[in-house]
Order: sequence, then C-alpha cells, then structure tokens
Amino acid sequence: MCSGRVDLAFVLRAFSNGLDGVFIGACHLNECNYITHGNYHAQNMVLLCKRLLEYIGINPERLRMRYMSGAESNLFVEHINSFTKKIRELGPLGKAEGIDEAKMKTSLAEVTRLIPYIKVAMNEKLGKRLENPEEYENYFTREEIERLFKELPSYWIDPTKCQACMTCARRCPVEAIDSKKNMVHIINQDKCIKCGTCLEACPPRFGAVTKIVGQQVPPPVPEDQRTIVRKGKEKEVA
Repeated sequence: MCSGRVDLAFVLRAFSNGLDGVFIGACHLNECNYITHGNYHAQNMVLLCKRLLEYIGINPERLRMRYMSGAESNLFVEHINSFTKKIRELGPLGKAEGIDEAKMKTSLAEVTRLIPYIKVAMNEKLGKRLENPEEYENYFTREEIERLFKELPSYWIDPTKCQACMTCARRCPVEAIDSKKNMVHIINQDKCIKCGTCLEACPPRFGAVTKIVGQQVPPPVPEDQRTIVRKGKEKEVA
C-alpha cells in the first residue's frame, strides 16, 4: 500500500487503541512506482501529526517515518530495531508522559473528530513537496497548532433565513444537522466536525449558514418554534 494512503485518522486511532508507537515505512522520495508521490503527502501528514501529538501531550517521537525500497530488507530491520529500542526507552504510552489515560483518550478522540477541519485548514501545506530535510522541523509550528484550535470555527443556521431546503443536511458528511420538512434546521454542535460543508452547500439566495469564530453559538430554536410558515414568497418562523 502506498504510504500516501496512511490517513491521519489511522495514526491517531492507533494511539487511541493503546499502541505505544507507530512506524510508517515509505518508498524513497522521488522513486514512486505509481507516479503519485504519495510519500510526500505521508511525510507532511507525519510532520503535522507529530505537532498534534505534542499539543495533546504525547511524545512526538512515538511516531516515526523512514524511507526504503522493497529490496532493502536490511534497512527495514535496522529501522524497526532502532524504533523498537526508542519506544522501549520511552515506556508505555501515557504513563511516561504523565497523562491520565481517560484524558488522553478524550483528547485523541476530539482531535480525530476535527480531522476534516484540520485538513481543510492545512490543505496548502499538506500538499507541498518538501525537498529539503532542513524544512521538516519547523514546517508546522507549535504556535500554528495552538492557533488552529484557538480559532476553531462553529457553524450556525440563522432561523430567520433558513428555508428548510435540506441541502445542507444532505451534504453534511456526519449527519450533524437536524432537518425536518418545513422546520428550521439546527446543527448539532457536538457532532459537527467543523468542515464547513454546510456553509458551502447553503444556497446563496438564502445565506442561512454562518461561520462563527471566537464567540458562543446562539442557542437552538425551541422545537415548538421551528415551523416555517410561508406566505407567498415571504416566510416567518412561527
């Protein structure tokens, strides 16, 4: 399997399941058999994931990526032995970092839930080819990751503009939008993954979805006040 197919979610899930370390073996850069150069994407994913692990409080050295060809079995053995030795030095996941297991799993779950948002926010950097290893260390910075979560957006449907067209609900990848015929739609903030699909899907003539950053999301409209009553082309929330 191409290393470019290793998703950020796979790595975080491995740690959430209690693995002490994750090793990713990839083809040498610029030696892609499929001309996709997925190893560059994997490389950027690993650099980002290391910062995310650090943000959670997990030692980023628990994740390692090395390059080798299928004919370099000796190199593979060398890399695996080296990584195994390092993980043994670090000790069990969480305990060595002094993190409560429940808290660690909660943090990992929250970051995993936000992967679509993270990918959108970091899309440009994730798609770049880093040719110089000297760029690796500071390609994603601690400050950048902290800002990423500090500026975490929320999406809200304005009840005075919603026409209950159900477009946003049909497009939502996690079914986080409560939609009923002729009723104002509501975004479940606990299920929302911050991907912004609803904002893009909402017809411009309605413009009901709003992106909110740094402020509290208004409370949802009570169930008995969500019915949309239309009078010709006009509409009001009952």
